[in-house]
Amino acid sequence: MTLWSSFKPAFWDHEDVASGPYKHLFNFRRMWKLAVFSTAAVALAPLIFMTVVDYNVNQQAIESDIYYQTARLVSNTRRSISFFLSERRSALNFIDKDNSYQALGDPLRVTALLENLKKGFGGFTDLGVIDDTGLQHTYVGPYNLAGKNYSDQDWFKELRSGEAHISDVFLGLRQQPHLVVSVKHDLPTGCFYVLRASIDTQQFNDLISEVEVSGKGDIFLVNTEGVLQTASRLFGSTLGRIPVTVPAFSDKTRVLEIKSAGEEFITGYAYISGTPFVLMAVKKKSELLKPWNETRKKLVVFLVLSITTILMVILGVSTYLVNQIHAADHKRVMTLHKVEYANKMASLGRLSAGVAHEINNPLAIINEKAGLIKDLISLRNETAADDKLLGLADSVLASVERCANVTKRLLSFARHMDVRLQPLDIEEILREVLGFLGREAEYRSIEVHVAVNPDVPKIESDRGRLQEIFLNLFNNAFAALGDGGRLDVTARRSDAQSITVNVRDTGCGIAQADLKRIFEPFFSTKTERGGTGLGLSITYGLVQEIGGDISVESQVGQGTEFTIRLPLTLESVRKPKHESPVGG
Repeated sequence: MTLWSSFKPAFWDHEDVASGPYKHLFNFRRMWKLAVFSTAAVALAPLIFMTVVDYNVNQQAIESDIYYQTARLVSNTRRSISFFLSERRSALNFIDKDNSYQALGDPLRVTALLENLKKGFGGFTDLGVIDDTGLQHTYVGPYNLAGKNYSDQDWFKELRSGEAHISDVFLGLRQQPHLVVSVKHDLPTGCFYVLRASIDTQQFNDLISEVEVSGKGDIFLVNTEGVLQTASRLFGSTLGRIPVTVPAFSDKTRVLEIKSAGEEFITGYAYISGTPFVLMAVKKKSELLKPWNETRKKLVVFLVLSITTILMVILGVSTYLVNQIHAADHKRVMTLHKVEYANKMASLGRLSAGVAHEINNPLAIINEKAGLIKDLISLRNETAADDKLLGLADSVLASVERCANVTKRLLSFARHMDVRLQPLDIEEILREVLGFLGREAEYRSIEVHVAVNPDVPKIESDRGRLQEIFLNLFNNAFAALGDGGRLDVTARRSDAQSITVNVRDTGCGIAQADLKRIFEPFFSTKTERGGTGLGLSITYGLVQEIGGDISVESQVGQGTEFTIRLPLTLESVRKPKHESPVGG
């Protein structure tokens, strides 16, 4: 036996073998395939669509966050470097403002100022004063630069029309990377002089090296020609050249992607105003996206598991539902055969009524003539003592009576098939039925209350069916009630065409799981106490027969309430139903 044979649905090899006009309505295998594929499409399409959308949104959000974090890192570091340079330029401006040109010509005074700069800020290595011809007439530092002329250098030419200048990092005489900060002071005579100081770049390197860069990245300074102004972990030491092009000028912090040696980098950059420096932060994109790649793998695994689970559920549910439809359709075919049989029995009942009626007429004549014969025999002296003749007459009369009883039963059966309508007082019916249960209520101390609103009119209905309906409901209520319980029966006019009767008890109640099956045939919660499960099913059918409807509400431990709506009149009465409803 194969695995498929073990799990193959009951309908898979279905063939319609029903005879007569009652055939199965569906191609169950095709229905199953349609249910599986349509449900899978409806269920999986939104899931896959939302997964793709979520994937793209998350990836864009992560990349946006990387761009934002890089831009913020560059902006914060730029402010630190700008503050570092502005602080030293402001120190030179303060010295310039605080000392006269004559005082700055005194080497001892300039030496004292340099010592104060070293103590206050650090990094200053020398200090010099240059006149407007480019001649450095005062110098304090480790080299003999007094008398050096800078008139032919670019920075001095630029400073003629400016106020301050910050140079690139260069080696100079000391063969150590450093930069120069120069400030110009205009004299009242129209001349000027320049205060010039050299600053060691070690502080620059320390300032930038303290910055933490994610994604195995790096942050460094370059000039506009791509020459490193600070050391770089990725591209080498100071004054080396980076292998990528310096981005175009922008007055704001920018972030872009660049490729170098086959690897993608997220690069943030910012031009530092008033300097030749460009601050660049470079991060490896592959390292930055590692957490997202791990999450992406989990997302794909989750999607595969979800699709697998959904497909399994769809297969299971579709198979179960089509199996149920197959069983219901099979039951329908069987029920149609039963209905056909019931119709035949109804026809037999009508035939029985006709036969009984036709037989009753000759039976009446036979009964009359047999009685007359007996009287004649009794009145004549020669036959009055003939016991045999009297016995024969009595035998004929007994047989007539026996036949009459048979026809009465046939007529009773025929009358049971039809609804007999008559004006009825609903309160009279209720009290009449409760009269049968009076002794039990008294014995078990059950309190019974009947309340009928004065505006409730007489209704046109079948007395016997109403009696059976309420008797079944009252019996169920008494079975659910404990000793000392309460039964409330109320009747009111619900609208112009109907009245409503409520039967409420304070009994044990019905579980919610059982409420939807309460009117099913053979369903009972009292099977251990002899219940057959037909009472409420029959009641439902009787209510339907007289044009009404019935509903139930219940809570475990609090009681149950049946609501019966009955029409005031019946224009046409349906024939009795041959099957009870499934579910409440």
